[in-house]
Amino acid sequence: MTEPLHERWEREAGAWARWVRTAGHDAWHWRLNWPAFLHLLPAPGRLTLDLGCGEGRGGVALRERGHRLIGVDAAPTMVGLARETGAYEEVQLADAAALALDDRTVDLVVAYMSLHDIEDLAGTLRETARVLEPGGRLCAAIVHPLASAHLGSDDEVPYFEQRHYTDVVEREGLQMAFHGIHRPLEDYIAALLAAGLVLDALREPAPADEDIVAFGDLAKARRRPAFLHWRALRH
Repeated sequence: MTEPLHERWEREAGAWARWVRTAGHDAWHWRLNWPAFLHLLPAPGRLTLDLGCGEGRGGVALRERGHRLIGVDAAPTMVGLARETGAYEEVQLADAAALALDDRTVDLVVAYMSLHDIEDLAGTLRETARVLEPGGRLCAAIVHPLASAHLGSDDEVPYFEQRHYTDVVEREGLQMAFHGIHRPLEDYIAALLAAGLVLDALREPAPADEDIVAFGDLAKARRRPAFLHWRALRH
């Protein structure tokens, strides 16, 4: 039986905190993924749900931009780390497919690098639609399906087959095991539409020249996209 992803991430919580909180580390986030993702976000509104908030780095950055936040994660240690940041009004230990929130509670759901770490994608997007007010938006970032299938590399796997994976990465003296689920793009779009959400924007961020000069490894994202971003609307 496959171990649930939230249990795998609970084991990785300490390593993850070191990975994201070590100064100058994780250029893929700070130089490419996060700056591009911010362009998708609407202005701060009534209340933002950080879905799969992890240790809270996204919440800290969003709070600085004026968002009022509720965080949700299924890994207890991650929840504790997120609470310690002070960025959130509340951080709940909960399944993303069974949110302890009333209908139409929030006007923005941010799912930054979390949907590919959740088994029940369809249930999570139904819950997202339920807690969003009419006109509210979901902004999501995932590992690009071309990247999670390792297309074009020696580790390539069949693109259209959903599968669990663990990618172990060692960088600048730190090691991290990334656990997730590869899904083809059509699975994400089908789940969005089934939940009643309408796709509003779809983007594949590419690094700028100056970022490649500073961090040469980012050049890989010019040959094959590393991340996929989208914004969806609840009518």
